[in-house]
Amino acid sequence: MPTVKKGLLLVNLGTPDAPETGAVRRYLREFLSDPRVLDIHPVGRWMLLNLIILPFRPARSAEAYQKVWTKEGSPLLVHGRALAVAVAGRLAGEYEVALAMRYGNPSLPEAVRALRARGVSEFTVLPLYPQEATSSSSSTRARVYEVLAEPWDVSPVRSLPAFHDDPGFLDAFAEVARPVIAGARADHVLFSYHGLPERHMRKSDPSGQHCLASAGCCDVLTEVNRNCYRAQCFATTRALVERLGLASGAYTTSFQSRLGRTPWVKPYTDLVLPELAQKGVRRLAVMCPAFVADCLETLEEIGLRAREQFLGCGGESLTLVPSLNAHPTWVDAVCNLVRGAERAAPALISGPRASAPPELPPAG
Repeated sequence: MPTVKKGLLLVNLGTPDAPETGAVRRYLREFLSDPRVLDIHPVGRWMLLNLIILPFRPARSAEAYQKVWTKEGSPLLVHGRALAVAVAGRLAGEYEVALAMRYGNPSLPEAVRALRARGVSEFTVLPLYPQEATSSSSSTRARVYEVLAEPWDVSPVRSLPAFHDDPGFLDAFAEVARPVIAGARADHVLFSYHGLPERHMRKSDPSGQHCLASAGCCDVLTEVNRNCYRAQCFATTRALVERLGLASGAYTTSFQSRLGRTPWVKPYTDLVLPELAQKGVRRLAVMCPAFVADCLETLEEIGLRAREQFLGCGGESLTLVPSLNAHPTWVDAVCNLVRGAERAAPALISGPRASAPPELPPAG
């Protein structure tokens, strides 16, 4: 039997090619055209995108990107490349490794072609989103399946689940955060996650009666809310609080980056910040455990805008805890996730002339 060469796709959400209006517009058009991201009627999505968002938002977003852009490029891409290089070094002889973005570049088709050019015939996919969400995790998997199903012979593929409770992921974040929190002499830690519309939580609730139906709906992960993004975020907070030894009342969980007028998951980070200042918090440390790489949402939204807001409300300091980026403990965790998945699960698609997997349900 011929030797099977295995490939690993590390996939993050995406970034524009440049901090310029045109590049940001192209990126936002691709991103927000995805029905798993903007899950409204196609006509409404087209109108919202082309009449409201794209004429105005790209210029504002480009200004924000300019504040955090590096000589090497977008922070998300720079850190993603560093992670891919480090993981490739650890998995040398086991996997060929490539970085891809769900939207923008390097694209998924480009990354798959590169791996196939290196002789890869079996794929493992790690979506780099700690908590499960159809607008990120499922959208990425669906696109990977489409790309891999384009040839006549479909390569076997294994897709890893969200890793919000993975000990390696949690240990890495705690290791990064511990000295930063101590150095900042923080008297409170805010865990700020990317937000999602509330309707996405409800769509992920098979009972239709649990998610967001009570104040404590996310206190425990059960079979009913196991795919709920918000519940997984609170589970991540609980695990990190335990590792960091934070006292009750010394931390808060919130959600940032909301867009539009529809209700998003609460509490909102920009509303929590003045509340904390009013309660006497002076030195705040902020962790963003929904992001494994620093990006616009961590560096600009929290590191710049949230800091300015908190100081304006009377706070003394706001310290952003860096993300995992290519931290050695995180590199180890990624390798362990990949090896563990190979031991535990068979390929999801296999065999020549196989059809693509069934279409996933709409965003939720």
